[in-house]
Amino acid sequence: MLSKHDVRIAPSTYYDARGRGPSPRELSDERWKPIILATWQAQRKVLGARKLWLRLRRDGHDIARCTVERLMRDLGIAGVVRGKRKRPVDSDPRETRPADLVDRHFARFRTDQLWVADFTYVWTWSGWVYVAFVFDAHSRRILGWRAATSMATLLVLDCLEMALWTRRREGVDGFAGLTHHTDAGSAYTSIAFTDRLVEEGIDPSVGSVGDAYDNSLAESQIGLYKSELIHHEGPWRDVDQVEAATAGWVHWFNTERTHGSIDDLTPVELEQLDYALTEPLERAG
Repeated sequence: MLSKHDVRIAPSTYYDARGRGPSPRELSDERWKPIILATWQAQRKVLGARKLWLRLRRDGHDIARCTVERLMRDLGIAGVVRGKRKRPVDSDPRETRPADLVDRHFARFRTDQLWVADFTYVWTWSGWVYVAFVFDAHSRRILGWRAATSMATLLVLDCLEMALWTRRREGVDGFAGLTHHTDAGSAYTSIAFTDRLVEEGIDPSVGSVGDAYDNSLAESQIGLYKSELIHHEGPWRDVDQVEAATAGWVHWFNTERTHGSIDDLTPVELEQLDYALTEPLERAG
């Protein structure tokens, strides 16, 4: 057949190639593919090549990032891609609300210096579900969350109470020096919510009306939630299903998902590292 198309090749070369077995690279690929696929599935099918490579390295697998990228293409798998988050804006101006103490500067050097909070909307077959979160700005850890069928002050208050409980369970006995930052939504600027922060010695901070950049860290974290869970695993039946799935995602987010913004550690790992470094200093002081 080759000779008919004027392709000159020695018969010995043809038969040698025909009888040759898989190459070392092909054998290696076949060994890595099930490992890559199983790890991607275990990580909720949301990791892209870089984070999947980091997870494989953390699990003890010596594999190159370019190999992970190539084999993910061969397997037809990919990480989730975040889209723009659209939500209604509370544009009702209020005469009095806490000042913006953050001014879009979210970087902090230790935990419990700045918490950021926000909520999002999830459409289910039973109607809207509202999910609120509180994040530590330094570690990115989700300290509190709550899902409900109504968007009211009670939703964000319950979320705050969970964050306070989380820290108290871990030995924190006071919140002096902590700032709690949100957007200018009515639930967060309510008298009941502000009074609860002041009662705990927490400084309330509120961004300007209708400007997502004033609470961009919380917006970004919630964007991960929507991309990695809500859009990725929906549609959703009701609040109970959303709540159960969110509980599993929060645990994974805090304990297994690495974050490039914190040197590819998980939030819990960063907090444990900070605690190990600061505890001896506090004892010495």
